[in-house]
Amino acid sequence: MGEPSWLFAKHPIVVNPELATGIGLNEAIIVQQLNYWLNSKSAKTIDGKKWIYNTYENWQKDNFPFWSISTIRRTIGSLKKSEIILTGNFNKKGFDNTHWYSLDEENLNRVMSRPSVQNEQTMCSKRADGSVQNEQTNTRDYTDNTTETTNNNSTVVHKDDQQKKSSAKSSKKKVENLTQKIDEVLNYLIAKTGKDFKVKAQSNRKFISSRLKEGYTVDDCKKVIDKKYSDWHGVRFSTGTIGDNYLTPITLFRPSNFSRYLTEISNSDVNKKTNKEKDGFDLEEMAAETASQMATFDDSDLPF
Repeated sequence: MGEPSWLFAKHPIVVNPELATGIGLNEAIIVQQLNYWLNSKSAKTIDGKKWIYNTYENWQKDNFPFWSISTIRRTIGSLKKSEIILTGNFNKKGFDNTHWYSLDEENLNRVMSRPSVQNEQTMCSKRADGSVQNEQTNTRDYTDNTTETTNNNSTVVHKDDQQKKSSAKSSKKKVENLTQKIDEVLNYLIAKTGKDFKVKAQSNRKFISSRLKEGYTVDDCKKVIDKKYSDWHGVRFSTGTIGDNYLTPITLFRPSNFSRYLTEISNSDVNKKTNKEKDGFDLEEMAAETASQMATFDDSDLPF
């Protein structure tokens, strides 16, 4: 008897158990399949990063026929929210709604290295080794002792409730503060470029949010906007692309781009300082001083 028809010799959909434990089964399946296509000949390299394009219908038809389109859409949305999957629109035609996808492997590693994920993986590993019986035994011991400790625990529970409320208030303030900072950066970008970005759109906010969470400041974000506006505004690249098209949140605040732009600014500041020390004067400072003198000049002192 030959091999059953449901066992394939060609490339199958695979699942990494640790990845599935960390981010969810459906999410792990999509991430693994996306990674497969990003390493295939179908991938396109844009701005040094590999991308593939697809529609939800084709994801279902060619990759996940066992899921509904709504399940695929919901799972991809979850991965976008956690910033594991990146999406873009590199379509030449404005009416083309095909989505482009890539992976943020750095953020995936950060998600998988969180203590809560590692603990969950450890617990699952223990279950696989047969420690369920120990866990059941511990549960029985704890239940037997409940009657003796109930009264003593009332004070502890009260303190825990207070701590949870305090923690919730602190978290709420942090979220509100972050929201205000993201709004400030986006509004600054809109004012600088004259573009009509939607301030509340998640696609415009997520990269800014990630950079602020990493410890960068609103001032850092504004410096990058000023720098790249100066570099790209009104410029047409050798490829024919207009520089202003890249003055978007996804380009300016993508992890690899943002840190590089800040380095460019730092190097530029160092060069200015070096030139000032070398020449003994600062042209910008002299120009500002001259303008100030002209503003206060009294033409009654002229000899004619």
